[in-house]
Amino acid sequence: MSRYKLTYFDFDGGRGEPVRIAFHTAGIDFEDHRISFEAFGRTRDGMRFRCSPTLEIDGVEVTQSNAMLRYVGRLAGLYPSDATEALYCDETMEAVEDLLHHVVRTFGLEGDELKKAREALVDGWMTTFIRGFADILARGGGEYFADNRLTVADLKVYMQVRSLRRGTLDHVPTDLVDRLAPSLAEHQQRVASDPVVANYYASR
Repeated sequence: MSRYKLTYFDFDGGRGEPVRIAFHTAGIDFEDHRISFEAFGRTRDGMRFRCSPTLEIDGVEVTQSNAMLRYVGRLAGLYPSDATEALYCDETMEAVEDLLHHVVRTFGLEGDELKKAREALVDGWMTTFIRGFADILARGGGEYFADNRLTVADLKVYMQVRSLRRGTLDHVPTDLVDRLAPSLAEHQQRVASDPVVANYYASR
């Protein structure tokens, strides 16, 4: 049996958390190596793309969270076998990464500069992506993004919507998702109550 080691930050969220949930769903033992932001800062220059998470499979390291998520999602039965549904799943996950690209650009800012950047983000790209996610959720039937069931795409969006509604980002209204796309708020609650997710957090 292969040995897996997932390295990501020590919190329940972000890019690494859906991979953790998928591993748990697949019933696959893996080393959940959690690191601090300080430790990442000290070591990132020696990393392939200076990014986290990373996944080691039998000592061979791979990067890119969506690639990991598709891989483990297949093992867990959380990735579509139909080519079109897989396309819908991939589109959703890549759109999350596009949104995160804009969000990350505000990290490290402080004071009025941060406030101005986040307000511009809310009025611009964040609104665009939230409405876009609502559109493709509706395309999938209104409950899931692809395959008429829970997939890794749902886990990925769930993490971001949960973060926004919890107020993780300063100067981003916690009711933004509810106002722009109530269906996404309902989706977050649906995913949170799914046995796949509920069992994972119960095991924590």
